[in-house]
Amino acid sequence: MEKQIKIGITGENGFVGSHLKNTINLSPEKYESIPFDRAYFKKSEELQKFVKKCDVIVHLAGLNRHNDPSEIYNKNIALSQQIIDACEAADATPHIIFSSSTQEERDNPYGNSKREARLRLEKWAQKNNANFSGLIIPNVFGPFGNPYYNSVVATFCHQLTHNETPKIDVDGELKLIYVNHLVKEILTIIDNKRENKIERIEIPHQYELKVSELLKTLTEFKEDYFEKGIFPNLDKPIVRDLFNTFLCYIDFDQFCPFHLKLNTDDRGSFVETVKLNSGGQVSFSTTVPGITRGNHFHTRKAERFAVIQGKAKIEFRRIDSDKIYSFELDGSQPSFVDMPIWYTHNITNVGDETLLTIFWINEHFDSEDMDTYFVEV
Repeated sequence: MEKQIKIGITGENGFVGSHLKNTINLSPEKYESIPFDRAYFKKSEELQKFVKKCDVIVHLAGLNRHNDPSEIYNKNIALSQQIIDACEAADATPHIIFSSSTQEERDNPYGNSKREARLRLEKWAQKNNANFSGLIIPNVFGPFGNPYYNSVVATFCHQLTHNETPKIDVDGELKLIYVNHLVKEILTIIDNKRENKIERIEIPHQYELKVSELLKTLTEFKEDYFEKGIFPNLDKPIVRDLFNTFLCYIDFDQFCPFHLKLNTDDRGSFVETVKLNSGGQVSFSTTVPGITRGNHFHTRKAERFAVIQGKAKIEFRRIDSDKIYSFELDGSQPSFVDMPIWYTHNITNVGDETLLTIFWINEHFDSEDMDTYFVEV
């Protein structure tokens, strides 16, 4: 059996770091995640212990925004220098993967700090015959990014799902990469073992569009999804990635569950459970009282649970959080809950009669990789 690769991530609780850590934890037979605490930057001995344990360090910790531009520059340089000093003191030579930015090309404090930090780490690697990969990364978007900090996608999604009005300051051209894709690129670099190799890697962007085009797409999500109950056509990867991102910014406490229109006459009742601009798989289940289904999550698939008959409790939890969202649904008022990606979810029959649930899941994906991971809520 191949030895586990021990991976440490500075900034493991940040936007990209949390996605990378969660993905690593899906393959415990291949990778071991070495815990990192940002307090290590204030405790040199702890930082030395950390670097000594790691085969690979993905250095993501840094400062993107601050009222004082000099603070951005100084902080990012200092964090990288501390990693270098810790490796020197511990006589450790892990493969360091550093996240820089396409803003290296611009003469601003953030871009300058990233370029200087990358060059310092590169010099350390040359001196110590170590592996170093400096990644030039375009704008990253995806679920759980911080609005007003990580990306304009996060900001627009938050504003549109919280009844705020987005504003375009400059209608520039955006070059974007989805966070899941970036994580895959990083893991590919880790898997391709190198010997004393120092490289600067430009991570290609996946999508290119103007800010106005982005806002138009996200606004259509709001109008179709919130006001008309329509799922967008998810056949195009950019639409799927943007919609999965958008869905994670919904205020679940306020909007879930969504109630369906119940049409009744002398013949009985009729309910539209999902309106689609794309295909997918529709299925139904019957569940006897007291039984729970699910306890799994997806990383790519959009999914809907619609309760048509009986009483159900639907729960979901982001896999790196302890907060559980819980909703009671009753078939006398047909309702649905949509499952955001990276949230483990289940449904329990809490009534006295058989529960009837209709499921819809979007299956239009280019990859055949497994996308169902079993974790209890």
